[in-house]
Amino acid sequence: MKTYLTVLRIADYRKLWIGAVVSLLGDGASWTALAWLGVSRGGAEALTVLGVCYTAPIIVGGLLAGKLVDRFSRRNLLVLDSVVRGGAMAAIPILALTGSLQLWHAYVVAAVYGLFKILPIGIVPAVLPELVPEDKLPTAIAMEAIATGAAGLIGPAIGGALIPLVGVQGVLAIDAASYLAFALFVLSMKAKLPRPVADAGSGAKRGSWGPVLAFLRGDRVMVVITVAFTAFNVAMGMLIVTQPWLAHEKLAGGATMLGLLVGVLAGAEMLGSLIAGAIKPAVRPMVRIGSLQLVAGGGLLLLLGANPVLVLIGQVVCGAPAALLTVSSQTVRYKRTPEELRARTMTLMRTLMLGAVPVGSVIAGPLLAAGQYSGMVVLMAVIAGAPGLLSLLIVPSAVVNRPEVAAAAAA
Repeated sequence: MKTYLTVLRIADYRKLWIGAVVSLLGDGASWTALAWLGVSRGGAEALTVLGVCYTAPIIVGGLLAGKLVDRFSRRNLLVLDSVVRGGAMAAIPILALTGSLQLWHAYVVAAVYGLFKILPIGIVPAVLPELVPEDKLPTAIAMEAIATGAAGLIGPAIGGALIPLVGVQGVLAIDAASYLAFALFVLSMKAKLPRPVADAGSGAKRGSWGPVLAFLRGDRVMVVITVAFTAFNVAMGMLIVTQPWLAHEKLAGGATMLGLLVGVLAGAEMLGSLIAGAIKPAVRPMVRIGSLQLVAGGGLLLLLGANPVLVLIGQVVCGAPAALLTVSSQTVRYKRTPEELRARTMTLMRTLMLGAVPVGSVIAGPLLAAGQYSGMVVLMAVIAGAPGLLSLLIVPSAVVNRPEVAAAAAA
């Protein structure tokens, strides 16, 4: 705990972290609200469309963000993202007040969310080395994951509890306010977070994907991480659709149950992040990453039968190892990536990984609508866990940092 408090004493990092937690709390509540709106008005088919709209635009957003993150002030980009997504969320309560809210409005709002989501996902981890000392970087990485997990635990529960009281529109109004809060926290930071200064001899043209792709092609560890996490996120896309379907069709409790399902998974991820920030980095991190991915995938098999207790346990068994392997992989990615390529590399890798989520939504929705719940669960577990074998069989001896790889990429 002392390690975490030491990092939080750094004023600019504390402001960024608290602002991110507030915004992520709103995001957790808003997804619960949008998902409930979708499943209530359109069933599994609407959930499929909503899941795709919520996640697929991140692919386009990531490609565009790669052109922006190294050309403009990261602080200005974070504020821009907050203004745009906050405005989109505010549109739902405004439409509800005028009596003109329709289901397709939720699809549009979800698409705007997905389009801009990659900006903070790519920028926040890229600026951590500018805000904290190098020896505190693993803790700062874990804190980012903890913020996501804590907000994901509380946010959906807040959303599920508030929907019966203030409706979907009220929850989304709260999310809009959370975006404003994040923008204010970022603007209060002393660090200006300017665009990075490229090494004169690196040849890393600002905004170009070429140097990033060349770097990734030359590092098998980075390739394995990208492939394994992309597959895992396909499974997470399936789970995103499965949770509201279970709450509406199989389990008692309605919107409150949906908040519980999403919150328990996020709580397990937060627990895993806390553990990851407290333990020593592995000497051979890819062995740890691969083993944890196999365990996480296996946990999803507990969803078979739709028993509420086993469903919750399965999400814990999946979520905690998933967070552990995520923090471990982020440490590897930071250490192996040249500083002038870091923002673009993080943006590209996370775009590929998160861009896989809508694929899972497209797979799960039709299977659920066709009554193939058990088959869908087995497929989800295999997709989540099996790629862990890549880490164990292809790069088990890899270490965290290989300076010769970074030097070759910058040459």
